[in-house]
Amino acid sequence: MKKALAQQLDSINEYEREPVPSSKLKGLKSFIGMYAGEHIAGTEFVIGPLFVIHGVSASDLLLGLLAGNLLAVLSWALLCAPIAVKARLTLYYQLEKICGRYLVSGYNIVNALMFCFLAGSMIAVSATAVGIPFDIAMPGLDDWYPNSVRWIVTVLFVGMVITAVAILGYEQISKFANVCAPWMVLIFIAAAFAVMPDLGITSIGSFWEVAQTKIWTGVPVEGYSKFTFWHVTFFAWFANAAMHIGMGDLSILRYAKKWYHGFASVTGMFIGHVLAWVSSGILCAAAGGEIPPGPIAYSSAGIAGAMCVMIAGWTTANPTIYRAGLAVQSIVPQVKRWKVTLLVGLVTTIAAFFPALVMRLLDFVALYGLLLMPMGAIIFIDFYVIPKLNLKSNYASVTNSSFNVAAGVTWVATLLFCLFLNFYQGIEIFFLGLPGWFVAAALYIILSKLYQRKVVDQPAVAVSASGLKKVEY
Repeated sequence: MKKALAQQLDSINEYEREPVPSSKLKGLKSFIGMYAGEHIAGTEFVIGPLFVIHGVSASDLLLGLLAGNLLAVLSWALLCAPIAVKARLTLYYQLEKICGRYLVSGYNIVNALMFCFLAGSMIAVSATAVGIPFDIAMPGLDDWYPNSVRWIVTVLFVGMVITAVAILGYEQISKFANVCAPWMVLIFIAAAFAVMPDLGITSIGSFWEVAQTKIWTGVPVEGYSKFTFWHVTFFAWFANAAMHIGMGDLSILRYAKKWYHGFASVTGMFIGHVLAWVSSGILCAAAGGEIPPGPIAYSSAGIAGAMCVMIAGWTTANPTIYRAGLAVQSIVPQVKRWKVTLLVGLVTTIAAFFPALVMRLLDFVALYGLLLMPMGAIIFIDFYVIPKLNLKSNYASVTNSSFNVAAGVTWVATLLFCLFLNFYQGIEIFFLGLPGWFVAAALYIILSKLYQRKVVDQPAVAVSASGLKKVEY
């Protein structure tokens, strides 16, 4: 029985080191459901309340969410998706061809750890809902350590379910998200409407007044910094920076038939983020403070609300663990992806034991995107600009190099530049992704020119904006 199961799992081909064949490409509907499912997440029950705590005003919140999420959609559709459908490679194999095995292995370790912590926060959020019928005492969102054995057991159960779906591959993840996403949207809306009378909202006309005076008042909770329109805009834009300008979703969008399927991210951004963050902020205000996401939803929408939190965590953690598995598997390609994903799921579940991971979610996702952003700029420049400068694209692959010095120095130098701006200029982490991307792009062009001069020219196959073609040097 175990042998038969292992053989079935071994037979799942996710094309980790080759382009996705045309027979496996998916239409727009698949990505609409996947992005909606991934971004209508259990963590939205955390992010929405954090905006309330940081004292965002109602007008700053709504305008910032509209602007930031529009920029995020454009980043997916215009930067990430075109490269994904032309190369049809995972992020990790694409980087290996550019940067070399040694450099990309270090990157993949960082990437996988970030994915694990992100998915871990989602598992923790789901566990707050799963534990409700068993009357499990929930840890507070500011607690650092698990508060009971029953909490640990609940997290283990949720982690096992999520890991099992991730092991099955992208097709099953997409199906799961397509089934769950429409229902979760309705629950988010219903829960928010259910608590509005408790806040004094009895009509459309009274909503804006209550929003300004009782929900997003513009006054932060003591001990928390004040957020403005710009904080909301840049957080909404770069909350998923690792996925779009960091090119993480090359691994997902390589299955898309057309580049404009990247616009499917609009369901995740404007339903999963705008609607869900607003709804969860309303629920937080009605609940009177910091309450774990499961009980918040349960108090407003009953069992359906608790189930929404549970499943929302699953639909987000599933593709996140899948990506983490691909990252680690690229380091040890001889090991089957399902085995690596199983190990990644275990690490992720252990991370979910610690509820403090959830409370620091705003800072974590900003840091996560910042760490991976320079490699996204490197991929973009290598794909579109480097061939036009008569330099070698996919440098490590065509020169059989294990370490592209230009890429390595670009990554480290960009992060040091961002660190300088943060520590010595006082620029908050939310704002560093944009200047960092342009610094990384410029550095990679300059360093590639200097570095590739030292290499004897040779014929090479380079990936360019028009596809694979023979380039003579």
